[in-house]
Amino acid sequence: MRLDDASEYMDVEKWQRMENLLDKYGIKPIVGVIPNNQDPDMVGVYTKDERFWNKAQQWQEKGWSIALHGYTHVFETKEGGINPVNSRSEFAGVPLERQKEKIRLGVAKLKEHGLAPQIFFAPAHTFDENTLAALKQNSDICVISDTIATDVYYKNGFYFIPQQSGKVRKLPFKTVTFCYHPNMMQENDFAELELFMSECGSRFTHFSDDLLKRREVNAADEIVKWVYFFRRKEK
Repeated sequence: MRLDDASEYMDVEKWQRMENLLDKYGIKPIVGVIPNNQDPDMVGVYTKDERFWNKAQQWQEKGWSIALHGYTHVFETKEGGINPVNSRSEFAGVPLERQKEKIRLGVAKLKEHGLAPQIFFAPAHTFDENTLAALKQNSDICVISDTIATDVYYKNGFYFIPQQSGKVRKLPFKTVTFCYHPNMMQENDFAELELFMSECGSRFTHFSDDLLKRREVNAADEIVKWVYFFRRKEK
């Protein structure tokens, strides 16, 4: 389970509801924290949560995995990079030095508040080779939560934990990441999620070093990726 867009500007009630639900079923997610949120879709909508950083520390203490989710969450290009789920990005198409600055400042901000990011995923899922270079040069992060595959794989010094679905569903893959944005969830989303958890909660796992494997991408991964992006293009 992966949660996107945690920051000082978020829907506090929905995030608390999600936290309660995850705790009920003993599920520990990857949670993406925006270090310096400047996205007007959040900053201009939600009241600043003065307790956010304390909450994030509590998430970490109870075993949630902290991820660096970009830096400002403001899109600077219309590029999709190496994971073109969307045609907008804070990272893809941005010069390397600018990306290095974003990573450096983002990691520093999280560490300033006692958080140790182990994972990276970009806003809108979009990043490029320069993003990976920036992570190598300006952080200790070597795990990416994104891309389409049947299982965790290793490539160019990074472990990729695939993220294949924006809602819970049964999929025929060894490792599946469901990506939720609590800020945007509606009543039916919570109901659907709890039903799935009540039936399949024991099958969830949390991020750990045991999940990481130096597996190479194979033909099955390439087929799943092709089908995913073909269907997305058709929509």
